[in-house]
Amino acid sequence: PLFEKQTGHTVKVIGVGTGAALRMGERGDADVLLVHAPKAEEAFMAAGHGVERKYVMYNNFIIVGPHDDPAQIRGMDDAAAALKRIAEATALWISRGDDSGTHKKEKALWVDAGLDVSTLAAQDWYQESGQGMGATLRIASEKGGYTLTDRATYLNLQDTLHLEILVEGDPRLHNVYHVIVVNPEKHPGVHEEGARAFAEFLLSPQVQEIIASYGVDKFGQPLFHVGGADQ
Repeated sequence: PLFEKQTGHTVKVIGVGTGAALRMGERGDADVLLVHAPKAEEAFMAAGHGVERKYVMYNNFIIVGPHDDPAQIRGMDDAAAALKRIAEATALWISRGDDSGTHKKEKALWVDAGLDVSTLAAQDWYQESGQGMGATLRIASEKGGYTLTDRATYLNLQDTLHLEILVEGDPRLHNVYHVIVVNPEKHPGVHEEGARAFAEFLLSPQVQEIIASYGVDKFGQPLFHVGGADQ
């Protein structure tokens, strides 16, 4: 990999949702985190678990669902209103239910829709996969349900899914990624030099250019964007 070649540091990548990643950081089980749940990240930093947090890139969330769209949300640009309509129609919703950044965003949208998140799991139309984004999309596709996904994962899998993009463009669906260096004073096992080197690597002009063009050849659009406002 480019980072290892340029710096000599070896990277072990552990792919988990943001909630699990932040908990690993809290335990000192990771040196550096790439995460996408700003409020949870801010709490992590406020508790002293991180020494550096920087904006890397963004993409956006979308709501996908079956072609027949039983809740009639196609073309809506208000994600909370779309979720409210899904609930009113008792149309099948597949939640990740895994405390990931995507799940955190979903819960915030349900609150914006005026629904009590704690009671949703008891509803027959609301089902939790407890799995990652790819598996959740496949379940939604097989069952004819709706779900919230990041655009990148959907584009990667769209040819295998019976799901369409139904809701997009709401500013609340902005999906921002930050890199966090875990605090070595709080967690002495943290490899601070390597962690800071990786954070700097992600923010280097060379890597930002790679991120900005990634996916264009295959999908006709980048999967992530750089620059813009850190939100």
